Amino acid sequence: MLPPVSLASRPRLRLPGWTREPLLHFLLLGALLFGIDRLANPGVGEASEIVISAEVDEEARQLFKAKRGQDPNAEEMAALRKVWLDNEVLYREGLALQLDKGDTAIRERVIFKALSVVDGGTKLPPVSDEMLRDWFEKRRARYDEPARFDFQEAVLEGNAGETVVRAFVEQLNHGTPGDAKAGLRVFKGRPHSNLLQSYGEDFARALESAAPGTWLALQSREGWHAVRLEATSPAKPASFEVLRGVVMQDWTDATLAEQRSAAVAALARKYTVKVEAPAK
Repeated sequence: MLPPVSLASRPRLRLPGWTREPLLHFLLLGALLFGIDRLANPGVGEASEIVISAEVDEEARQLFKAKRGQDPNAEEMAALRKVWLDNEVLYREGLALQLDKGDTAIRERVIFKALSVVDGGTKLPPVSDEMLRDWFEKRRARYDEPARFDFQEAVLEGNAGETVVRAFVEQLNHGTPGDAKAGLRVFKGRPHSNLLQSYGEDFARALESAAPGTWLALQSREGWHAVRLEATSPAKPASFEVLRGVVMQDWTDATLAEQRSAAVAALARKYTVKVEAPAK
């Protein structure tokens, strides 16, 4: 069985860096969760009506939790429903065009065929270097090399509180080996975004302003840590001239994805979409 389709991706195109953004991850996960056979969605009524059933929502919620370790929030559920709806529209349009003929009528194959028809109507507009540079500058954060941090963490056993960690840091700064009472973790080249994700904003800010070579007691979302900054690599702004080819491909991918989404949204206006209340 072919994998389900997300409009933000296309087999013939290289996926750009923006596909790694968190919201798009939810969209791709939505394609995985909701790429099911029509038999699993018996809530479809009239041909012009699409029902996102409570059973589909519950299935998505359970699979999302198994994948992510938590229930989807309202924004995540809306994103999953959006991808499911796009796929359902493509499926129905594919059936209307009789693209299931000669096939096994598997939902995903029909969606791929319908999307190929949609894809045939996409066309890249002319783009100048000035326009491409402007697109690059608005998304510079995706291309700039961030500052990176090398640091060590001495991890005490158990859930050591502030007092214990500060006392241990004092010992470390007076010559006690870092692994005498704790396991030593070594981190290389960690960017600011990784510090935020792993430890939180306060920890990241404190580490970034720390002097290398000194052990510090820093608080994160999960507790207190004994940490020593080893070195910092400064941020490096990206060069449009160097990355022009990469930027051109990313712009191409993003522009075609926007056109596909707009085309499917136009098709979706033919249908009445209903969302059933969650089962109690």
